[in-house]
Amino acid sequence: MNDIVGTIAGVLTFTPYQHWRWAHSLHHATTGDLDRRGMGDVWTMTVSEYRTASAMKRALYRLVRHPSVLFSLVPVLLFLLQHRFSNPKAGRRERRSVWWTNLAVASMAVLLSGTYGFGLYAFVQIAALFVAGSVGVWLFYVQHQFEGAYWERTENWDFSTAALEGSSYYHLPGLLRWFTGNIGYHHIHHLNCRIPNYNLPSCHNSHPVFREVPTLTLVSSLGTARLRLWDESTRKLVCFRQLKRVEARGQFTDES
Repeated sequence: MNDIVGTIAGVLTFTPYQHWRWAHSLHHATTGDLDRRGMGDVWTMTVSEYRTASAMKRALYRLVRHPSVLFSLVPVLLFLLQHRFSNPKAGRRERRSVWWTNLAVASMAVLLSGTYGFGLYAFVQIAALFVAGSVGVWLFYVQHQFEGAYWERTENWDFSTAALEGSSYYHLPGLLRWFTGNIGYHHIHHLNCRIPNYNLPSCHNSHPVFREVPTLTLVSSLGTARLRLWDESTRKLVCFRQLKRVEARGQFTDES
C-alpha cells in the first residue's frame, strides 16, 4: 500500500517514487558525513573548500545558497528538471521508475492541456510546484542546516548521533504539524524512518533524551537562512560575514 500511494503521489509531485526512495535512504545513511556529501542534501562546502575553490565555483555556490534562489528557483528546477533523470548509480528498478513517472507526467500534461488548455494547465502546475517545492525545500533545509548541526568525517561519524544532533526538532504550531505530516520531528524520523508520521509526536514524548535535541521554532528558524559554510575548527555553520571577519584577523588554522 505504501508503494502504491507513493507511486501515485510521485506522479502528482513529479517525483519518481522508487528513485526518490533509494536516494532518500542514502541520505539517511550519510547525513552529517563530510566525506559522503552530495546525495539528497543541500550543497554544503567547508570553509577550507570554499577558500581554495575557483572564483567561478565560489560565485556559483554563493548563487545557489542565496535564499532568493535556494527557496524559489532551485525547487522548481529540482521537481521539473532534475527528477526527470536518474542517477548513474541507481539500480534498474530506480531507473525504470524515472521512465514510467516521466511517461505518466507527460500523459497527465497532455490530458489536462487538452481539457483546459496548455496555458492554464502550465500556470496552475508551475504555481503548485513553486509553492509546494519552496515549502518542501525550506523544511528540508532547516532540518539539517542550523548553526550547531552535526558534521563529522567518516571515521568519526555515528548514525544515532547524526540523527539526534544533525536533525532538528522543528517545533511548529499544531495546524502546520498536520499539514507537514509531523516531519518537524525530524530527529525521530532519522533515528527510525519506518515510524509512521502519526506516531512521531508520541515517540518524541516517550523519552527525556529527545528533549535535548536541537530545537527550532518558526521565528528562530529564519536565522538559519544566512548560514553558508561548515567551519571544522569551530564545528559550526557560519555565514559569509563571519568568514570575512575571521579572514581579516588572519585566524584561520589548517583545519578551518
